[in-house]
Amino acid sequence: MLWQLTQMLWVGGFWLIHLGLRPVLGKIGLAPLLIDEVADAFEVPVAGFAAACVIFQALVLVQADGLASLWRDFRGQVLLMALYACAMFIAVRVGWPQAQRWQEFSFLLLGFSGVVLVLQPLPGWSGRVREAHP
Repeated sequence: MLWQLTQMLWVGGFWLIHLGLRPVLGKIGLAPLLIDEVADAFEVPVAGFAAACVIFQALVLVQADGLASLWRDFRGQVLLMALYACAMFIAVRVGWPQAQRWQEFSFLLLGFSGVVLVLQPLPGWSGRVREAHP
């Protein structure tokens, strides 16, 4: 349950900010440059929050399937890619702020790795049905 909650928070929040904030700000009549400024102000906190949630999900995966699952399991590989995308976004944003395309690439890489992660089975399931606890 912690896996799903954490995943819902960072993946859902990411796509809500990315796909929901800009159109809503456009509908209320804000200037395009102001919309970009407001949306850009949310990107760093969202990437930082996503990094914290990805680390928590990695800990859940390690507890459920062992440490080797981080690099042997597809979910672990996607988590590592998402963590790399967070680090790349923040590093490029701080160290090379003129590289807008690298920032966009790493931000979208983070988002799409979240979507791929949502489509994967939960840790510890391995395709079997869990039994109900009395």
